[in-house]
Formats: sequence, C-alpha cells, structure tokens
Amino acid sequence: MSVSAPSASMGSVVMDVNSALQEVLKMALIHDGLARGLHEAAKALDKRQAVLCVLANNVDEPMYVKLVEALCAEHQINLIRVDSNKKLGEWAGLCKIDKEGKARKVVGCSCVVVKEYGKESPAQDALNEYFKSKH
Repeated sequence: MSVSAPSASMGSVVMDVNSALQEVLKMALIHDGLARGLHEAAKALDKRQAVLCVLANNVDEPMYVKLVEALCAEHQINLIRVDSNKKLGEWAGLCKIDKEGKARKVVGCSCVVVKEYGKESPAQDALNEYFKSKH
C-alpha cells in the first residue's frame, strides 16, 4: 500500500500525506521526538510511547515488517508506509545537508517512530485526517 492518498485541505492550503509526513517528522526531529531504526522503534512501540509509526516498503527482512506491524496493531498505533528507506532516512535526518540544501550521504532507515510531535501544526492535522478517513 502506497502513501498516495486523498489530500486533506486546511483552509486554502492543500497538503498531501507525503509532505505532511515530512513536516511532522522534521518537527519531531527538532523536538527530539523520533526513534529511528528497528531497535529504538521497537522499544518505543512496546513501551506505548509512540504516536505514529512510519515503515519503508522496501524492507528486505519480512520478520522486521511483521514485528513492526504486530506492535502497531497490538498498541493501536497508526502505521503509515513510504516507498523508500532512503527517503525515510532523509526525512528522519539521517543525512548531511550541503551548501545548496541538498541531502548528501543519506543513510537508509526502514522504520521511524514519532514519540512526540513537538508543537501542533497543519501537517499533523492533515495526517490525523488521513488516519480518520482510513478507519
């Protein structure tokens, strides 16, 4: 399942799920609210500290996917899938930014958990609307 979903409109601003997710991850990273990688993510999910889980579709280990999906289902944590672990790694801050603002040396990341959103934002509202429409 891909993340090309109907976009949630916020007044005059229309935000698709991918850009909303990117914004939420950036805000959580700034406020030290991200758990990156399987070990950190599994700990956060198991302790019920997670508010959102993001999993890459190109994970090569099926048991990894099963574990994350099971933990999310058990604790009723929203799970969203993205296409690439490199894209997820970049969004989670696992890269260097050069002078032009381009991401360099991006490290792939298969799973990211948002433990704390930081502050309220239209992007967070857009994601919440997306999850409401799915249920």
